[in-house]
Amino acid sequence: MKKLIILFLPFLMLTACVDSLDDYNVDTKRPSTAPPATLFSNALKGLADTLTSPNVNVNNYRLYVQQWTTTTYLDEPRYNVTARIIPESFWRGLYKGVISDLNEARRVINADALMGQTTKDVQLAQIEVVEVLTWAALVNTFGNIPYSEAMNPENPLPKYDDAKTIYDAILARLDVALPKLQAGGTPIGDGDLLYEGNMAQWVKFGNSLKLKLAMIIADSDPEKSKKLVAEAAPKVFTSNDDNARFPYISTPPNYNPIAQNLNSLYTSRQDFIAAETVINPMNELNDPRRLQFFTTAGDTEKYIGGKYGMLNTYSSFSHVSDLIIEPDFEGLLLDYSEVEFLLAEAVERGFIAGSAADHYKKAVTASIEYWTALDPDEKVSSTGPARAAAYLAQPNVAYATAKGTWKEKIGFQKWLALYNRGWESWVEWRRLDYPKLSPPAGGNVPAGLTIPVRMIYPIVEQTLNGANREAAAGAIGGDLATTKLWWDKF
Repeated sequence: MKKLIILFLPFLMLTACVDSLDDYNVDTKRPSTAPPATLFSNALKGLADTLTSPNVNVNNYRLYVQQWTTTTYLDEPRYNVTARIIPESFWRGLYKGVISDLNEARRVINADALMGQTTKDVQLAQIEVVEVLTWAALVNTFGNIPYSEAMNPENPLPKYDDAKTIYDAILARLDVALPKLQAGGTPIGDGDLLYEGNMAQWVKFGNSLKLKLAMIIADSDPEKSKKLVAEAAPKVFTSNDDNARFPYISTPPNYNPIAQNLNSLYTSRQDFIAAETVINPMNELNDPRRLQFFTTAGDTEKYIGGKYGMLNTYSSFSHVSDLIIEPDFEGLLLDYSEVEFLLAEAVERGFIAGSAADHYKKAVTASIEYWTALDPDEKVSSTGPARAAAYLAQPNVAYATAKGTWKEKIGFQKWLALYNRGWESWVEWRRLDYPKLSPPAGGNVPAGLTIPVRMIYPIVEQTLNGANREAAAGAIGGDLATTKLWWDKF
């Protein structure tokens, strides 16, 4: 009997340590809760994918700003937003693909009893910066959106909040987060695909985002804009090394979505070509970035753009460059050139002291140097500054002699610098009203086309959350692509 007791004692002790036999069935290699770093990196990819993708079901803003056009399928450059699920894909990509993951990462961090408060503060601040950028993308695309009641599984029919109220709220959230980026503790490192936990870079990124969001409201709330710009300006990006780059890799599913949609290794589609709207002025200025932006046309050595919004023969025109359609080509969320253009504008508006011409020069130079450095055929880094200097020496480029107002000068060059960042270019075109773009006309083009200044709400919202969507549409002046957002004053 004593031997039997001794034999069974270890098993009795083991079973006494657990509440249920289910505790034995935990697979330690398949955790039931994703760690915050994994959720954070997945959110960054979701954000980069949504803003970078050229997929006609997701993101057609390169077409709206006439950097690209199509050869056969004309719905998109003729602004048909109901033939496909464009609004729903963009909406779902940011709500479900980004904000949901960030909220879960925040929940897990807050619930971690072993994590120190300073570490929580810095990690939550990183999450907050990315979430603010995501909310800004939604509100600057649709206007009024679900915010205060969004992402609540117990409320499947959230109300839509006023867009300006949301904007003020996310600016306030960003201000709270920025000091915490320097709180100490251990940041999200391995999951930080932008800066690998370098908090000095995060401080610049957060303040550059603050500058950007502040300038968007410069026409609608100049006093607030001026205050925020003055606070952010001394702490923003100072070189291309600071750029917020998403590092795509060469294999699916983590490759650049441009490759997925344009590279012949992954698709047989031959529909996107460069638009003459952007190529013609770049040809006139002998712009050095054409080499990185486009291929030459057919058997020629010329850059030739297709007629925007019309049928075009694919083989007769310049295509998107081989550089840009590489699967590991990086995605940009914010860059130094964009920041310098914002500073030039801030000087012109009297928000900060300095020289608008100097900031403009730095912005154009940064763009040319960035693209030159990325080109595998341009290994000599000194060619970037030399090309920028030659380009800026032209009377039609130099700030003092280029035609038009400061809005026209900055707006045009910023449009070129934001090539391949269609959504950001669309925001700046709406805000600065330059360059002057016209919708396609003539031939079989439907009469009365207008370039969208807003994306309509997803059809699924009309179906499932109809009353709240209808109230939101009424509040902004109609759920139309022609309805201007509250900050789009001119």
